[in-house]
Amino acid sequence: MFRITETRSIHYDTAMDTPLLRSVDNLRGPAGRIEALLNLGGPDAPYAVVVCHPHPLFGGTMHNKVVYHAMKTFQGFGLPVLRFNFRGAGLSEGTHDNGHGEKDDLRAALDWMQQEYNRPLLFAGFSFGSSVGLRVCCGDPRISGMAALGLPVSAGGRDYHYSFLSSCSQPKLFISGTEDRYGPRPAVEVVVASAAPPAKLVWVESADHFFAGKLEQMQLALRAWVEEHFLP
Repeated sequence: MFRITETRSIHYDTAMDTPLLRSVDNLRGPAGRIEALLNLGGPDAPYAVVVCHPHPLFGGTMHNKVVYHAMKTFQGFGLPVLRFNFRGAGLSEGTHDNGHGEKDDLRAALDWMQQEYNRPLLFAGFSFGSSVGLRVCCGDPRISGMAALGLPVSAGGRDYHYSFLSSCSQPKLFISGTEDRYGPRPAVEVVVASAAPPAKLVWVESADHFFAGKLEQMQLALRAWVEEHFLP
């Protein structure tokens, strides 16, 4: 699993002496403290964003490269972005709960972000994080749009099912690699075809599950979707 090491202190925009990144110390869920980082946006940002990481039992954390590059894409629009570790990952308290308790972790993060910014929310998740996030965010009136990166259909001996997307009317983006072994093209296309519109599917040619060497293409697709639906 890819990882980017970040310093968990406050970073400043030296031109304006304003913080760009800070640790979140007051985010808690049913399992206890949730470790999180907040990349601050502009004061007039029309949306706030929450991004979820891949499977923690396989090394997934909020420092994953795909998660980091998704955050950078949203931050490029001046939007505040919250990343957090699911229970049992990093310094988050609790133990892994096979995607069940992790839904409560995300709900706590969404509640925190809504309280902090009081504006519509966008969601993005990678792999396991996208599966958890789609389930939590579908139908939530606070969530204006959802992006699933590397949507898993069959991974780790487990099949993922997405029939609930047929009643999910928020704008949805799916970005997958044509060589993603956890989300084969025919299976992902069936999922997206069954989702309520608007739902857009973007294939990154020759990319694997982790978009290795193709992160820029992933970012471009995510940026185009944000521009189309939220920041014309």
